[in-house]
Amino acid sequence: MTTTSGLDAQKRIYATWAKFYDRIYTRLLARAQREAVAAACTGGPEILEIGVGTGLTLPYFPADRSVTGADLSLDMLRVARARVARDRLAHVRGLFVMDACRLAFADASFDMVTAQFMITLVPDPEQALDEMDRVLRPGGEIIVSSRLVADGGLAAPFWKLVSPLARAVGWSSDFKVSRLTDWAAATGRYETVHVGQGYFKVVRLRKLR
Repeated sequence: MTTTSGLDAQKRIYATWAKFYDRIYTRLLARAQREAVAAACTGGPEILEIGVGTGLTLPYFPADRSVTGADLSLDMLRVARARVARDRLAHVRGLFVMDACRLAFADASFDMVTAQFMITLVPDPEQALDEMDRVLRPGGEIIVSSRLVADGGLAAPFWKLVSPLARAVGWSSDFKVSRLTDWAAATGRYETVHVGQGYFKVVRLRKLR
């Protein structure tokens, strides 16, 4: 269940991060972000990006896509809107302040949904995934990019130990890949088609037709 206090805390964190987020994360996140965008572009043209933030990924999409962005932080979206205007990103159809657990879109509105570096931070990840499922058309994919921990990895106890410190600065260290793949299996409507490697991972969940 999404809590108001949890959302307010995230907004405060990202109001601060918005001022210098790009300077820190542009290069750090580029590989995973580009991989997620490339995956999203293998489906139909209507794409929703949740956790669009300052819009770092928006220039990566080709002109023949129609991209809608959503983020909890108005401060981050102000930077994204300035980027869209400055770089004339005509493929970006709209950027909206929105709770990932309560998306204000109609059912089956999008061909593909990406969740960029946000699933580990929402108060109820499964509820957010349920919402992504609701707005996604059959045959499309939910594509998650984030700092994800492999189940049974030797470093897993360490990442769990430092998780309170990570969350205090708007990050996450101990969110396991299996939380995504278990959700997909439990729905009976999804198959896991890809789990990436590395510090930042991309996971692709395909909705059955």
